[in-house]
Amino acid sequence: MTIKDTPEEWEIRATETPFRGNKTSVRTDDVVMPDGSVVRRDYQVHPGSVAVLALDDAGRVLLIRQYRHPVRQKLWEIPAGLLDVPGENPLHAAQRELYEEAHVKAEDWRVLTDVYTTPGGCDEAVRVFLARNLAEAEGERFAVEDEETDLEYARVPVDELVRGVLAGELHNNCLVVGVLSLVAAQNGDGLDALRPAEAEWPARPFES
Repeated sequence: MTIKDTPEEWEIRATETPFRGNKTSVRTDDVVMPDGSVVRRDYQVHPGSVAVLALDDAGRVLLIRQYRHPVRQKLWEIPAGLLDVPGENPLHAAQRELYEEAHVKAEDWRVLTDVYTTPGGCDEAVRVFLARNLAEAEGERFAVEDEETDLEYARVPVDELVRGVLAGELHNNCLVVGVLSLVAAQNGDGLDALRPAEAEWPARPFES
């Protein structure tokens, strides 16, 4: 038996969208179960996201601390953002987010991992990139607004982040997945064996 996620789509008898927001919406589907019964499922429809684990030459990860209203906490995170345009190349989106949120550019990009953040209630798919060979970006900093006006920055050694994750002190999904995936890759075939930056992404197809 191969342990691998596979595409599948059960019959939908009816669908509606009771809420539409600025970036996401809520959809209600009547889904046919294996026994023939029909069950209503509500979920958030999301355009998808990218995140960047930026690793500097000293083995430190670039972090951002940001207020997240739904959980009423300031979280340490890695740079991340939405896929603003359907079919957008996720690498280009990741490069944009690293520049806008941290004013940093990177020469070496790889795909670290792909995840569904909360597949029981949202269709958000996130591609987490590894970015290396970092340098300050040229030009003026991107103009921030709202929560981003209160950002804090840090560069933290990987071992310290692993300790924080396992101690329950760090909770951001992309940070947790990214850091643990980084360590697994380092202890496995190495970072250069990771998928190329423009590897296929069935969850959010794109053109190079």
